[in-house]
Amino acid sequence: MNFKELNLVAPLLDALQTEGYTQPTPIQEQAIPIILQEKDLLGVAQTGTGKTAAFALPILQLLSRPPIDNGHKTIKVLILTPTRELAIQIGESFEAYGRHLRVKHLVIFGGVPQGNQVKGLKAGVDVLIATPGRLLDLIEQKFISLSHINIFVLDEADRMLDMGFIHDVKKVVAKLPHKRQSLFFSATMPPEIQKLADTILVKPEKVEVTPVSSTAEKIDQYLLYVDKKDKKKLLAFMLKDPVVKSALVFTRTKHGADKVVKDLFKDGIIAEAIHGNKSQNARQRALTHFKSGQIKVLVATDIAARGIDIDQLSHVINFDLPEVPETYVHRIGRTGRAGLEGVAYSFCDEEEKDNLKGIEKLIGMKIPVIEKHPYPASDSGLVKINLPKGKDVVKRPDAVHTSQAPKKKQFNKKSYKKW
Repeated sequence: MNFKELNLVAPLLDALQTEGYTQPTPIQEQAIPIILQEKDLLGVAQTGTGKTAAFALPILQLLSRPPIDNGHKTIKVLILTPTRELAIQIGESFEAYGRHLRVKHLVIFGGVPQGNQVKGLKAGVDVLIATPGRLLDLIEQKFISLSHINIFVLDEADRMLDMGFIHDVKKVVAKLPHKRQSLFFSATMPPEIQKLADTILVKPEKVEVTPVSSTAEKIDQYLLYVDKKDKKKLLAFMLKDPVVKSALVFTRTKHGADKVVKDLFKDGIIAEAIHGNKSQNARQRALTHFKSGQIKVLVATDIAARGIDIDQLSHVINFDLPEVPETYVHRIGRTGRAGLEGVAYSFCDEEEKDNLKGIEKLIGMKIPVIEKHPYPASDSGLVKINLPKGKDVVKRPDAVHTSQAPKKKQFNKKSYKKW
């Protein structure tokens, strides 16, 4: 099946073509027709399965219909998500898929001044993507009304529960119109989440897909603990190693991607960035330069890197660890393709250790740690294992494994030089 068979409108098909997508994922194939029929949906799926496009595309299509509110600047769609990073990623998806439509979206979250967010709300918004705390704050301040919501999306419901946001979610739901379309997504369905779904959804259709949870066997993975301030120095050091033929570097934000490019330039390394703020021509030009070998470093955000297919990519470097574990699997899966071996390095600072725990839980292994490098973290928190002679887990003097060796996996000694 291709996207044309899902009866999406031409502006969306054009945007998908620009992004390089031709075939829907299983959840997109199943969910899009249900949402277009304006039915409630219960989606059991993790991030990394194409879930965001599964609801973003049909929502954009429903909003592209002739307005029914006489042009009033009211919020028509509310997407509630547990974390800032997820909110930003969803916003970037709406930006990419809705580029040919006149649909305004806004992302709001806590931890930053609210001034720009309030300004965006006053300008008029069709789709509001929010974290619970900031949303309730702005509702209380009378900057937001949910009285005209036609579509409500609750994303990552089980993570809402884990993070203690369920009470806030219930407060938000209580402020929504009774007549609405509701889309409920969760990776798991514990009893409390099922109970919440029952209170939100009306005669829902259920879609369930299996998540991607394993990493490619041909990819050697390494972890480097480093202070946040030293990340740029460590990255430049690694990229100057001739063994790194090509590297796709992942950052969490668009601003972060641009900053990495500037810092690398100061170190004499030419790199280009691709992210949602770049024009399609600029993104395509950067990708062409990378594939042709004119540059060996491409810095990308997750949304911009979707659809990139580079057969001979030697290295992936996670400059920032993703907050969503499945994103890690997709990132490092960019290398090790077409039967070739690949290497994935991940930087981890003090603030990212919780992200690391989630990643290692998902992939079912502890990522081997390279301890000897020029910019070690001031406090890596490593627990070294004292092993009998001849029983070295990783068989390298400059690496320490924090728990257990990867199953059926050995280090690829050709893939990196001793530091």
